[in-house]
Amino acid sequence: SLQEKEELIEEWQPEPLVPPVSKDHPSLNYNIVSGPPAHKIIVNGKECINFASFNFLGLLDNEKVKNAAQASLKKYGVGTCGPRGFYGTFDVHLELEERLAKFMRTEEAIIYSYGFATIASAIPAYSKRGDIMFVDEAACFAIQKGLQASRSNIKLFKHNDMAYLERLLKEQETEDQKNPRKARVTRRFIVVEGLYMNTGDICPLPELIKLKYKYKVRIFLEESLSFGVLGEHGRGITEHFGVNIDDIDLISANMENSLASIGGFCCGRSFVIDHQ
Repeated sequence: SLQEKEELIEEWQPEPLVPPVSKDHPSLNYNIVSGPPAHKIIVNGKECINFASFNFLGLLDNEKVKNAAQASLKKYGVGTCGPRGFYGTFDVHLELEERLAKFMRTEEAIIYSYGFATIASAIPAYSKRGDIMFVDEAACFAIQKGLQASRSNIKLFKHNDMAYLERLLKEQETEDQKNPRKARVTRRFIVVEGLYMNTGDICPLPELIKLKYKYKVRIFLEESLSFGVLGEHGRGITEHFGVNIDDIDLISANMENSLASIGGFCCGRSFVIDHQ
């Protein structure tokens, strides 16, 4: 009856939106970090080793780097960040590109304002709808966004499983033989990371290069974590394995990790970099 409904409504008590929390709950005991995120940090007054930082080389609190940054601010000023198409190209941009290309032993390099956007922008610059991307299933989020923007045909292979990748390449080779006209206009890429963000291991680059030449595909190598870390001089996984860097069609890296800076860069042959 209507009266019973009214009584039920009157008696109803809603559950609290936030359950009661005791004062000694672990979430209420904050860990306070004092000072910059260096290799060693002070947490609640106690010195600890910092395992939660991308500042691998300790450049963030390096005095030489700080002095160079201050001198740059005094000369060029500071403002909102944006692409060079909006804010212009400065002499230091060109100098940095030249020095990066020289360090990486490639023909040219190009820098980006935002590290995450580097590989996410580079992928759709080359791969379009109808092209085929063979991608390691452990690829980082930046690569995933680049793949999404490219609208290419994505074929995932099991993490670092070269036999699985070769099977996919063979299947594609068979498909190409059925339709040679389409195959001639379809570009094929392998996209991998030098040091995987999601797993912490490195890619088998020498095996990938063999597959590249065997099946006539291009390699995009994302080195945001391996640049500055792997190799005798920090040139990344190509130096680590001692392979010819010209065997890689495009190398991309985030300068916000080992270099403790901002932005990112791509490097490779001149005709590849000019396209960007």
